[in-house]
Amino acid sequence: MSVERRTADVCVIGAGVVGSAIARRLARTDLSVILLDAADDVGSGTSKANTAILHTGFDTVPGSLESRLVHEGYQLLSAYAEEAGIAVEPTGGLLVAWDDDQETALPGLQAKALDNGYAAAELVDAAEVRRREPSLGLGARSGLWVPGESIIDPWSVTLAYASEAVAAGADLFLGDAVVGVEGLDDRHRLELGSGDSIDATWVINAAGLRADDLDAMFGHHRFTVTPRRGQLLVYDKLARPLLSSILLPVPTERTKGVLVSPTVWGNLLVGPTAEDLEDKTATCSTAEGIAVLRAAAEALVPALAREEITAIYAGLRAATEHRDYQIDLAVSERYVCVGGIRSTGLTASLAIAEHVAGLLAAAGVPVDERGGCGPTPVMPPLGEQQCRPLFDADLIAKDPAYGRAVCHCERVSEGEIRDAMVSPLPPAELGGLRRRTRAMNGRCQGFSCAGSVERLFGEAATSEDGGDR
Repeated sequence: MSVERRTADVCVIGAGVVGSAIARRLARTDLSVILLDAADDVGSGTSKANTAILHTGFDTVPGSLESRLVHEGYQLLSAYAEEAGIAVEPTGGLLVAWDDDQETALPGLQAKALDNGYAAAELVDAAEVRRREPSLGLGARSGLWVPGESIIDPWSVTLAYASEAVAAGADLFLGDAVVGVEGLDDRHRLELGSGDSIDATWVINAAGLRADDLDAMFGHHRFTVTPRRGQLLVYDKLARPLLSSILLPVPTERTKGVLVSPTVWGNLLVGPTAEDLEDKTATCSTAEGIAVLRAAAEALVPALAREEITAIYAGLRAATEHRDYQIDLAVSERYVCVGGIRSTGLTASLAIAEHVAGLLAAAGVPVDERGGCGPTPVMPPLGEQQCRPLFDADLIAKDPAYGRAVCHCERVSEGEIRDAMVSPLPPAELGGLRRRTRAMNGRCQGFSCAGSVERLFGEAATSEDGGDR
């Protein structure tokens, strides 16, 4: 088997939401860029299993790098999502105090929001809490209303960034992991698990859960990633009318706690748990975790005891011993570490990319954006409040495939599955197709449609001459 060696000015390791954002930003320059990930699809790690919230950053640590980048990223991603047609709903968030200690903490959280540049947080009394959310359990004392908190489609964000990076000239390589680093005179040689290698002048470590392992390959031991598992429950669409806003707990030093939130797909989401583990692959759900979440959900919104749970999933967050992002540039090593990016990474992603570009510029790397990079890609309308192709009469008149339902629970058409399979970044497996279309994500979890979806996937994954895609 021949060994392939690729070269680039910059190699971004990690094609999650942060790495894809960085690759997108640098691909719009005159630099040659490689985006690399060990998984078979973009956004397959931490980025695919989050709470899908666009944060204002009201409760970040004032003065921290995270605070600044979340504040900037909120504005940037809000504008980008509008351009790209990515579903966003400004539901607002409500922190609810249920005892004396939580009620005492609310004014401090309001002051903290102001220190973070967010002045719209408002203290509300028990009557206003009940008016906003009449399905809440009894005993709410008061609350803090944060009108800017929003829900978002996180899968389409990562896909849009990576698609734009590739369209601007970046090379995307999936399914191959860095297993070693060799320092050469003017570049790095990244040895890959396949036996191939990449020679890059600059390396950007956006490896998420593996960021500390990669950092050690460059001779650093600045932080340790402790995978923090977050289990989540997805309630059926029939539960969606129970809440109009994101129901936030009063946070502790360790975690923001369990929230109950609407989703742009029309469900209610409950979670996450916060379980520190050693295994960076432990994305399984547990009976104990599910029980904890159900109890918390039913205490907050008692009517959820009568609602069906559609799905259960878990993700791992890249927690470290530090409370702030770990972003650092080593000029002499031509290496940038982007580690310790916690659950706010989705919101901060575009600002993190700009920050990394600024660090590179200060080191003399030419990062000015060139012209002619093309428009922002328009993503498929996956939000419940968007016009889905199955209900777009004009679109169906032009192409009847958009009128043929495949997944009835999520109202996914044959045309959408076809489009996903011939897109610039087609899915390599059914999980990727689910994230691109919502197929098999509904009430029956594929019981009714899996056969049809798998058939369409298999047909599209085989080229016209009979070879694999």
